Amino acid sequence: MTFSIVARSDDGESWGVAVASKFLAVGSAVPAAAAGVGAIATQADANLSFKYLALAHLDDGATAQVALDRLVEEDEGREHRQVGIVDSDGNAATYTGTECFAWAGGVTGRSGERGGYAIQGNILTGPEVVDAMEQAWQGSEGQSIERRLLAALAAGDSAGGDSRGRQAAALLVVRDGAGYGGHDDVAVDLRVDDHADPVTELARLVDLNELYLTASTPEEQVPVDDALMIELEALAKAEGHDHFREWVGSENYEMRVAPGLRPAWIDRRILAIIRGGEEQQS
Repeated sequence: MTFSIVARSDDGESWGVAVASKFLAVGSAVPAAAAGVGAIATQADANLSFKYLALAHLDDGATAQVALDRLVEEDEGREHRQVGIVDSDGNAATYTGTECFAWAGGVTGRSGERGGYAIQGNILTGPEVVDAMEQAWQGSEGQSIERRLLAALAAGDSAGGDSRGRQAAALLVVRDGAGYGGHDDVAVDLRVDDHADPVTELARLVDLNELYLTASTPEEQVPVDDALMIELEALAKAEGHDHFREWVGSENYEMRVAPGLRPAWIDRRILAIIRGGEEQQS
């Protein structure tokens, strides 16, 4: 009922899962990941305990294949399960039980020096879905892991995807210190629970996640000198705020403006937005 990709980024810093299905809120069931540990997708007649058991096995030092073997060996319903796992070193493993509805199958591979991926699906239009996802992953080298996962998911969807149709999609990416304010490891956690075109809607949310919940890179940071600070304060007051920091907080741009009433820098996109040169996405 699902197609997914589980991966570690080529630089070895991130782990993630992207999934789509004709299944309500698929993101609540299939993906799990922990920074520095690994990631898993459990699907078909999914055993949700696999998520926590797999991460525990990986955290104890098991490879992806060993963790997968343990899950399968201990589960009487193994022939109805489908699983993909990537471990802390980028090793990948995939499993498709003999009772999964056709078409069902998966592939694994290495990506760069430190990355790896497992792609799997069941009730698909055919093997071309998995093939397209693998090609998209391999062909998007150099992009962020979230963009690569999304590209693979979109390729699978375009190739036919779930033979029953579309309903939900999700994307989960973890990386040390990548969460809001740097206080957790969740870089991306987005779900489209019920939508006529969930993968396209997920792509829109990824754009918003990048704007609101991803920290600016040094290349995106514009130094705030005295003249720019005066301009920012004037623009914020024109919007009805007492000062610029209040505007930043009200618009949820904390990840893209340096802290303090007198920030050292502002993201170039946020500068364009407050100047009115770029429309805020919604």
